[in-house]
Amino acid sequence: MRDLQRVSTRAVDPILRLPPAERLKVNEIFYSIQGESSFAGRPCVLVRLTGCQMRCRWCDTTYSFYEGEWMSRAAVVQRVAAFGCPLVELTGGEPLLQPGARPLMAELCDAGYEVLLETGGGVDVGGVDPRVHRIVDLKCPASGEAGNNHWPNLELLTPRDELKLVLAGEADYRWAKRVVEEHRLGERLPVFFSPVHGELDPAQLAAWILRDRLPVRLQVQLHKLLWGAETRGV
Repeated sequence: MRDLQRVSTRAVDPILRLPPAERLKVNEIFYSIQGESSFAGRPCVLVRLTGCQMRCRWCDTTYSFYEGEWMSRAAVVQRVAAFGCPLVELTGGEPLLQPGARPLMAELCDAGYEVLLETGGGVDVGGVDPRVHRIVDLKCPASGEAGNNHWPNLELLTPRDELKLVLAGEADYRWAKRVVEEHRLGERLPVFFSPVHGELDPAQLAAWILRDRLPVRLQVQLHKLLWGAETRGV
């Protein structure tokens, strides 16, 4: 038994011995063109963390649910620095599930990076460094996860943050329109309506927005237009 215990101890990844705030399970880190938000089109380093508590029907990053490797926070910062790019986004999965996510963003801000956070909207965004641009994805009914939205987040958002709603059809549009109007979101921060790729015609979504004179922005996923819907690491 003692021998088995010694082998088991030696087999533990040394990264896992670090405090939770000092380590992260990372799915991928890559350099690309930012595909969404008001930062679309800019070169950006994307740090995709592993894990998500939601299972949206149209999710295009299911590989991030479990795949990944443990890295120290210092190693993540070092990997980001190697790209020499001033814009960094923390995404997932759901990055805020990991205790190391908030201190990582603060450390990147301290190092002079412009930092974006893309979060699924089901976790409290409070406590994120105020220098970070929070991009919150509010789930519409067709996603299957609208019941798991953390609605108090809407009251925390500021003009430097952004709200994204991904729509699969007209029912989602009507729901999203009602939310925007009831919370007067268009007056408070940038709001993006994004069609589910391959399911809702962007031109149809544009027609609804124009018809209703809704104070939102139409968004398509630039990276999918450039490299296709199935390409990873872009």
